[in-house]
Amino acid sequence: MNIKDLHLSYCSNIHAGETWDATFQNLKIYIPEVKKRLTHKGAFGIGLRLSHEAALVLERPDRLQEFRDWLKKSNTYVFTLNCFPYGGFHRTKVKEQVHAPDWTTEDRLDYTIRSFRILAELLPEGVEGGISTSPLTYRHWFVTDLEKKEAYEKATTHLIAVVEELVKLNKETGKFLHLDIEPEPDGLLENSEELIRYFKEWLLPVGKVSLAKQLGITEKAAEKLIKDHLQVCYDVCHFAIGYEKPKEAFKKLKQAGIGIGKIQLSAALKLLLPESPYERFSIGKRLAEFADTTYLHQVVGSTKSGGLNSYPDLPQALTQLGETQDLEWRVHFHVPIFLENYGTFQSTQEDIVEVLKLVHADPSITKHLEVETYTWEVLPEDTHLTLGEAISRELAWVREQLQ
Repeated sequence: MNIKDLHLSYCSNIHAGETWDATFQNLKIYIPEVKKRLTHKGAFGIGLRLSHEAALVLERPDRLQEFRDWLKKSNTYVFTLNCFPYGGFHRTKVKEQVHAPDWTTEDRLDYTIRSFRILAELLPEGVEGGISTSPLTYRHWFVTDLEKKEAYEKATTHLIAVVEELVKLNKETGKFLHLDIEPEPDGLLENSEELIRYFKEWLLPVGKVSLAKQLGITEKAAEKLIKDHLQVCYDVCHFAIGYEKPKEAFKKLKQAGIGIGKIQLSAALKLLLPESPYERFSIGKRLAEFADTTYLHQVVGSTKSGGLNSYPDLPQALTQLGETQDLEWRVHFHVPIFLENYGTFQSTQEDIVEVLKLVHADPSITKHLEVETYTWEVLPEDTHLTLGEAISRELAWVREQLQ
């Protein structure tokens, strides 16, 4: 949907399926239903999750033309892709493998460039396009400083190769495209501070020299191209888990000259920890229901002194529940955004409300808004929604906040 020059949609990673046929079938089922429920009359934007397997099929001219024909017939358009998960994302053990292959590999580079070429073919005239991606790699795969340095070096080389490709695509098609790096808990880039440091210490000083040489331009011009084509995907859930306030994060990114290519509207699970051992035991039993074997659910606790304690996954956090001095926990669990409370627990919905107020006041912050919820089973028992109803309700809630 287009609301005051903002492109709003939901991420299709909610739908199970890694093949292009499964992805396309889900779009044909749910997009018309969501449009109808929202009584949306204009063109409807799609936030497309495209796996490596699906991209290999969709890049074929006949399949691409088939999809373009459907987009035209259904009055829909694609403006953003989610290419963070390369492979399986549903009904399999994902955990830290969601980062694999990471930005130290040629596989990640090739997949991303392939996806950008597809997006350039699909993107309407006058609309900028973005792809969200991994925060380089998974932090705990690299132990020593030397290993981390090598990871930064390889990732920077590959990201600059993406910039070179996007400059080329812009000249060939007139389409403006950007890669949006998505910080998340336990990524090599977890928050705004680490992202800004990476730009200052690696992407700009190292990358501009390489890009200037490749394109035959000045380093100043190369630095501008890097900032144009490499931006941030601000996932509200991820930043909330790190207790970053949106207004402060936006200000720091702007001062560093880093654009926000996409904001993913998502909410984390939040709970205040009681002092009573009995209450903690009760909370632990309820939390254990969220500890699935599919995704990582990192936990960050805040202390009385203002410090933060991080746990790599919910099961590890639960072992410390009885002893921890944390006052509050925030859990990496993309809960539905239109609810503030989930019985015993709350969500970080307030951060989404603040983000939408900031975007409403200053539309230059970003052009792309994407709801990214893929955890519907935590809805209260008295809330009975089909998937189409739930997606529509989320988008309707966002639309109301913006209007």
